[in-house]
Amino acid sequence: MTNQVFSWSIFIAPWLTLFFMKREEIKRYMPVALLAIVITTIIHDTGIGLGFWVVRETAFPLYEMLPYFYGLIPVLTLWIFKFTNGRFWIYVITNIILDIGFAFYLLGNMFPNRGIYALVGITSTQVLLLNLGHFTLLYVFQKWQEGELVTVAKNLFTPKLYSAATKPFFNNNSDKAEN
Repeated sequence: MTNQVFSWSIFIAPWLTLFFMKREEIKRYMPVALLAIVITTIIHDTGIGLGFWVVRETAFPLYEMLPYFYGLIPVLTLWIFKFTNGRFWIYVITNIILDIGFAFYLLGNMFPNRGIYALVGITSTQVLLLNLGHFTLLYVFQKWQEGELVTVAKNLFTPKLYSAATKPFFNNNSDKAEN
């Protein structure tokens, strides 16, 4: 398989899997998937500027952008949130396993062997650490998007102050027992 066919397949094939996901779930998790694209693009552009990696071949209209960023990343984000949302540790373990495969197999072995991409000024371990921050930010964003982060923050940072009028006068349980 040529690199062009390979690049286009990792761009188009993941989107075809969304036929197996409910429309409501796609709508629910699409904002975090779009944020994943934006963050990945920023990280990638910064890495090129700092000389961390070199793109040797891309799909035709994309310049120095891997189709991976617009195909596999957002769709994988949708599927991960579909199956792990609300279970933080399952989310973390899933992402660590996938990021190890991404950093050490895809970026460290497969893409360089095909002549598509090469890590130059960064190691696969450093890419893994970068991805750990990336998926943590995505989880926080999704919790904020669903309104769960606001209630946790409100409970953490709102002082429990009550006026004296709201406090009961007596804490006598014998009155309740007599009634």
